[in-house]
Amino acid sequence: MKLVSYKTEDREHLGVFVNGHIYNLNSCDKLIPDNMNEFLWGGPELMERAMRVNNDIRKGKTEAKEELFFELMAPVPHPASCRDGYAFRQHVAAARRNRRLDMIPEFDQYPIFYFTNHNAIQGPGEIECMPDHFQKLDFELEVAVVLNKKGRNITAAEADSFIAGYMIMNDMSARTLQMEEMLLNLGPAKGKDFSTVIGPWLVTPDELEQYKVPAKPGHTGNNYNLEMKCVVNGKQVSAGNMADMDWTFAEIIERAAYGCDVLPGDVIGSGTVGTGCFLELNGTGLLNNADCEPQWLQPNDLVEMEITGLGMLGNIIKKANSDFSILKLKK
Repeated sequence: MKLVSYKTEDREHLGVFVNGHIYNLNSCDKLIPDNMNEFLWGGPELMERAMRVNNDIRKGKTEAKEELFFELMAPVPHPASCRDGYAFRQHVAAARRNRRLDMIPEFDQYPIFYFTNHNAIQGPGEIECMPDHFQKLDFELEVAVVLNKKGRNITAAEADSFIAGYMIMNDMSARTLQMEEMLLNLGPAKGKDFSTVIGPWLVTPDELEQYKVPAKPGHTGNNYNLEMKCVVNGKQVSAGNMADMDWTFAEIIERAAYGCDVLPGDVIGSGTVGTGCFLELNGTGLLNNADCEPQWLQPNDLVEMEITGLGMLGNIIKKANSDFSILKLKK
């Protein structure tokens, strides 16, 4: 099942995407809330009701009417929180190699994550960025999950049951801001908090069963053979696979829930897949060729991310009509 959030006029709604069309779930079953947040708090019971509606639409057993005039939003437009992991060893190793550093051994000891701005979640469409963001503006190709059960001190063995579904994530990054502030060993903050893109819909785990593969040796949790790619202005720049995750989402959730509550509506990203951002690609290029010309996102660039089973997430990068710069405020 593919769940979507969308807007008609000034109202947000919850729908299901079936055979290229969007149908409102609440109009088919009044016990299903008409927004994603309430739906996620309803847990597995509401998910089962939505599954029945989805199946009825597929089989033509309902007179549900498709939505014709709408604006597609982030599938989870108002997350309870947003964490981002660091699960792909290939990306971490390449980024360190490009800085002429050895692989950090702690990567293989425990999964880590950081909190980003859950109020800066965006979906398909235009992404407006400030002038400072265009100082080495970057994409990051990731997978994300959202939870629909509350839990605390969850083990990895049970953590997959807390996942409502999977989405594409683009963890937008302003690298100049990020690198400057992290010199103080805190962050990332302003380099990350302006936009995190998810979408185009939330895909329930049952749809990914055909792609399931074992987790890496010594790891616990579901993993999937999903091809991942990013195309900028029609040119493919990144290619990877979710199966290369070294730390599973189950293991990241286990760590996130240690000694604190995780909640329905919490979004958790995988971290960047190998080759999944310009920072890594530029570093590798310069390491191999000192004359390599670095590439960064520019105004009006079209960024399209596609992951097997999860769809395609497209965004156009726009420049805000402002010359305000916090980089110029440095003392």
